[in-house]
Amino acid sequence: MTQWDRLRQLPPVYIQQLHELYDRDGLPMDVRHYLSAWIEKQEWQRAARDHDFAVVLFQVLLENLDIQHSRFVQEESFLLQHNIRRYKQNFQRYLDEPCSLATAILWFLEKEKEILASADLAEQVQLLRVDQEAMETNSQQDLERKMAGLRNEVQCMEHTMVCLEEQQDEFDFKFQTHKLEAVVDEALKKEQVKVLQFLANRLNDCRKSILSDINKVLDWTDDLINLLVKKELVEWQRRQQKACIGAPDNVCLDQLEKWFTSVAECLFQVRGFLSKLEELSGKVSYENDPVKARRPALQKRADTLLKDYLHNLLTSVTHLLLVKFPELNHSMKVDVSMDREPPQIKGYRRFNVMGTTTKNLNMAESQNGGMVADFRHLTLKEQKSGGGSKGVSDISLSVTEELHLIYFNTVFELKGLAVGMQACSLPVVIISNSSQQQSAWASVLWFNMLSQDPKDVVFFASSPAAPWPQFGEMLSWQFLSATKLGLNPDQLEMIAHRLFGKQPNYDTYKVAWSKFSKENLPETFWVWFDGILFMVKTYLVDLWKEGLIMGFVSKGKEKSLLKKKKRGTFLLRFSESVIGGITFSWVETAITGEPDVKTVQPFTKEDLSQIPFHEIIRNFQLLEADNVPENPLLYLYPDTPKDRAFGKYYTEKTGDDSPYIKYIKTKLVFVSKDVWLV
Repeated sequence: MTQWDRLRQLPPVYIQQLHELYDRDGLPMDVRHYLSAWIEKQEWQRAARDHDFAVVLFQVLLENLDIQHSRFVQEESFLLQHNIRRYKQNFQRYLDEPCSLATAILWFLEKEKEILASADLAEQVQLLRVDQEAMETNSQQDLERKMAGLRNEVQCMEHTMVCLEEQQDEFDFKFQTHKLEAVVDEALKKEQVKVLQFLANRLNDCRKSILSDINKVLDWTDDLINLLVKKELVEWQRRQQKACIGAPDNVCLDQLEKWFTSVAECLFQVRGFLSKLEELSGKVSYENDPVKARRPALQKRADTLLKDYLHNLLTSVTHLLLVKFPELNHSMKVDVSMDREPPQIKGYRRFNVMGTTTKNLNMAESQNGGMVADFRHLTLKEQKSGGGSKGVSDISLSVTEELHLIYFNTVFELKGLAVGMQACSLPVVIISNSSQQQSAWASVLWFNMLSQDPKDVVFFASSPAAPWPQFGEMLSWQFLSATKLGLNPDQLEMIAHRLFGKQPNYDTYKVAWSKFSKENLPETFWVWFDGILFMVKTYLVDLWKEGLIMGFVSKGKEKSLLKKKKRGTFLLRFSESVIGGITFSWVETAITGEPDVKTVQPFTKEDLSQIPFHEIIRNFQLLEADNVPENPLLYLYPDTPKDRAFGKYYTEKTGDDSPYIKYIKTKLVFVSKDVWLV
């Protein structure tokens, strides 16, 4: 299927983008349609830099147009004959510059690919998150329709401005001619005055109409800015918060950049219309001229809207300007600093930013053509603290509860408009020792999970509790981002059981910040959970992704599961008492004939760094009566043969020949009078 055929099958919102693309001069849509296969097969990139090759393609293009014209003659398609002939005549302007034509066609093809890529991305997101995205897609489609309506209105105004200038030129010419001519005939003179009055009235009505249209466009733009800044950008910032702690949320800025750029371009066009009106009014004015009466207020409104709008367009730590103007050719410098207004909290540290604190926004480091300033290799130096000032709060925060903001400032200048712009990072935690890292990340997780204000640096002065559904989702994100597989409902239930005890339902329960990261120091809930996460992503990621590790299961649940299974059935679970430990339990048959569940001492990172866990399972042996070694692990719960579950991970050698055996420090652990574990 050709690229053109794919484009024609896209949903209406992208078809609208295609129509807007071909509203431009350069390549008529009719030519693109009827010569689609030929156009897509040509090397336009080469033709854009090779004059001789461009000449050849130019001549073939004209020949194809002749062939198409002949077909329309045979089909008696009168209008299409006319259009093709006119297009061929228009292409003659490239006779001396065929490379320019090749460049233009290449540009159109690349823009088509961007539309297709945008549609493909939207489809992928839709497949991943159908229910949630259904609402978002409807909202975005509504926004797209409003955006398309605004662009269309501005394009119509552009045409109206041309008509206004032509009307003014006609009136001015006839008025000046009338003044210079000495008309004696009163009847003729009266007729000329009548015509001039008609032209003046028409000119006045046209000016009033354009001023009203500009006001409507500004109303329209104001509504769109509210949607973009107060809804879309806020939602993106919330997604950014969640994504930084592992959520699989889409934080791509491409769509926002297109929307923001489109609105900014429309506002600049409106400012251009107002400037043109001022120019026209300076040439021809009269009593009660609506331009002189209404233009200043509209100009002030347009400038205020644009300035307030641009204030919000600098975003993310790798700083990106959310508008893209080809004519923006001046150097925009971005300065970085810390904590513009630090809170008055006792002991709250202040820092100076050291290193290269000023960089230019440029396109070299951008993936998509936007302007980016990427700050790296910055260091912080703590300011010397003076005496406590009056009014300082007596709130006490630990180092890892102390949040700081990194600020970025620049000035945007374009078409006579200068706007100061500021943005800041999400709050960061500044540590002085690697031992604080685990606790600091707990603060980052907690803040971005619960805070609706990305600038709330005193969040931990009165941190809210986390509802269990939200808390459990955050824990699942940690595994999802580290291993590509999150936690299932059974695993989350075990964690809830650990936190709240056995309950029929956990949805109304909440986890306090102190319970998450402060109680039972140094072995807090987060230390236990993070120890497991580190072990899994470092040593067990493949087994975890395949679902071979049940992991989060309580001892009581483990026994109830295994006692219903045949001898030799085992499962793998994380230790509840040993930080970063994993163990396995299996079911034996006791002397009485009853099932008996046995558990091995947990393995930690020290063990797993010497031998892979699947090899431990493979070579594990139990000394039975008469010191005959036997591996009691036969079936991975519920009933998968051990070698089928883990076989693809085994090394080729087994038993005493295994390359791992000689590195294992074995020890005998007394289990009962006649059971030993190796």
